[in-house]
Amino acid sequence: MVLSETSVHPPLLRVHQLSKRFGDESVLSDVSFDLGASEIVGLIGPNGAGKTTLLECVAGLLPLDSGNITTRDGGPPRGVAMYIPDGVSPYPELFAADVLMFFGEAHGVANSEWERLIDRLNLLPVLGKRVAALSKGNLKRFLLALALLAPYPVLLIDEPFSGLDLEQMRAVSRLLREVPVTGRTLMLAIHELAHAEQACDRLLLINSGQLVGAGTLGELRESTQLPGGELEDVFLALTRADREEGFLARH
Repeated sequence: MVLSETSVHPPLLRVHQLSKRFGDESVLSDVSFDLGASEIVGLIGPNGAGKTTLLECVAGLLPLDSGNITTRDGGPPRGVAMYIPDGVSPYPELFAADVLMFFGEAHGVANSEWERLIDRLNLLPVLGKRVAALSKGNLKRFLLALALLAPYPVLLIDEPFSGLDLEQMRAVSRLLREVPVTGRTLMLAIHELAHAEQACDRLLLINSGQLVGAGTLGELRESTQLPGGELEDVFLALTRADREEGFLARH
């Protein structure tokens, strides 16, 4: 099927026909897309669709079985992307304040900047806690602060809203919307479609390891002939069309 995707010239990162297998299981199959500067791209799909594996491949944590990932100058993407997994606890026995200060100093960030992030993410009450003792919501916001302190052009974040209450979600969403203004790009793996609609400029829809649609919500609505459709309706229409196309190709 033909995917609707916004062209980005030149792309900050280009993923071309990426495939990944674990043993006999195909987890990703011929996935291609571009990431441009100053945008928020949502990687959307159900649990088990291949979102986390794709982020790990883009981050260079997993070898590719086929395909390639290049930067705008055609070279390998070393030092371009930082990956924030869901639920990881870096330096678990250290205090949150010490880890934040270490990250800030390591990357030459002014004290005023990491203090601003602490305020925006409401992390002041947890600075005296060890990282291992942070609740899921506090840990998620702590990890986001670390990511924003690191000067990588691309931030790959797995489930940025998981574990957050409504107030925390709104604060994180507002902060993420400000990141592209600095010239950085966010790629967010999200399974809650309502969160994706609100947070992202462009969407990559993945199902069973295959990219079934790409573009803005308006472009995806147009491609599915659902002008007023919610993202859930669009996703279901695209996955249904993909299944039907696969069936016709086999018969």
